[in-house]
Amino acid sequence: MPLPEPVNSPYADAGPSISADGSALYFASDRPGGYGSFDIYVARRQTTEEPWEALSNLGPFVNSWAYENHPSISADGLTLYFDALTWLGYYDLCVARRTKVNEDWGIAFILSPTVNSLYYELSPSISSDDLNLFFDRRSVFGDRDIWVATRRKPDDNWGEPLFYGLPVNTLYQDTDPSIQFDGAMLYFASTRPGGIGGQDIWQMSIAPVRTIPDFNNDGKVDWKDFSTLAQHWLEDEPYVDISPPPEGDGVVDYKDLAGLAEYWLTYPGVLAYWRLDETKGGIAHDSAGGNNGALHNGPQWRPAGGKINGALQFDGIDDYVSTDYVLNPNEGEFRIFVWVKGGSPGQVIISQANGAGAGRSWLCTDSSDGKLMTDLKFAGRWGLSLISQAAVNDGSWHHVGFVWDGMYRCLYVDGAEVVRDSESVPELESATGGLYFGVGKTFEAGTFWSGLIDDIRIYDRVMRP
Repeated sequence: MPLPEPVNSPYADAGPSISADGSALYFASDRPGGYGSFDIYVARRQTTEEPWEALSNLGPFVNSWAYENHPSISADGLTLYFDALTWLGYYDLCVARRTKVNEDWGIAFILSPTVNSLYYELSPSISSDDLNLFFDRRSVFGDRDIWVATRRKPDDNWGEPLFYGLPVNTLYQDTDPSIQFDGAMLYFASTRPGGIGGQDIWQMSIAPVRTIPDFNNDGKVDWKDFSTLAQHWLEDEPYVDISPPPEGDGVVDYKDLAGLAEYWLTYPGVLAYWRLDETKGGIAHDSAGGNNGALHNGPQWRPAGGKINGALQFDGIDDYVSTDYVLNPNEGEFRIFVWVKGGSPGQVIISQANGAGAGRSWLCTDSSDGKLMTDLKFAGRWGLSLISQAAVNDGSWHHVGFVWDGMYRCLYVDGAEVVRDSESVPELESATGGLYFGVGKTFEAGTFWSGLIDDIRIYDRVMRP
């Protein structure tokens, strides 16, 4: 329900920010009696059980003849961030301070050019530890994305803002961030597909680490990753300096160890995981969710013949596995890794049915030499497959994978990157069909896999060492 007067008025009232104790509500309004087109006000109450009573304009040290909006009050109540139309003609982030919560605000000033830019900075949200400042930036083209500036201590200067990247930011408008008090969840507005209206409120979990501590990229956080962290203890090693996000603190220490412990013996970001360790039956169980696969035309279980325990053997003639929808390659970064043995040129390891879109072979071999390749590509006449120089049909076990980080496609063989796009790819084609193991989407002769497939994992995030 709407708040009664004195908070709401017949005029525009927007951009609320509540104090940590719930006794002060900061917001912006264009009601009469202010200094400019929009001013920042505060409403107060004695306890959270009582109605809002006293309302006051923050005065000329904060407000001006122009526009002030989107206040964000710090947890201690001594610092107020907001955006304003400044005398330079830009919308910039500003800050006002005071030494006690019952004092008036000091003169507000524009944050440094390190944070502000020649574009528009809007809608700040300060974290409860005063170390992360989220905001959105609008370019001259009108696009808005979420950024974050960080610092190691509350009295340090803000560092260079970082673009938050996928999946928070998309090709659509992503604006008005608000960080949860415990820092675990980010709320923001977005016009991306999948919402209910033109612009919707979304939430996204913020990890306690800047990158998942799977240092050897094998999909599991275990003793191997702990050993890597221990080797760099008290060193400035960026790829092991995983905490605090978004860029670490320049030393591998107890904070990074605590971050690793959050993921201990887990498979971070696993969307689907087919171990293929069954001994009989017509179902390949997904141990990470409900995307069980159905066996068709009799692929054989090999309980002792896999790279990791059992595996599934395909005859290269007509057998395969199908699943329901798992993900749409067009909707964000992901990666898939699978163990394979055997195969011949032109055969397919994993493919996707069309559904609403254009399904492709995610992992397959080229028709001449059996080199690992992917047919996942962007739509249009310039969309091309990505082909490596690594043949994987030599009769040995190979760990093969495809990674899409939102800009580049990469193929991996046995832990090494074997090919990457030389230029960024705008986006991958959309497809909403299910997956096929061991055959192309149209079941063409020659695409059926002849060999073993084991341990298929799909992740909805990408590791960035």
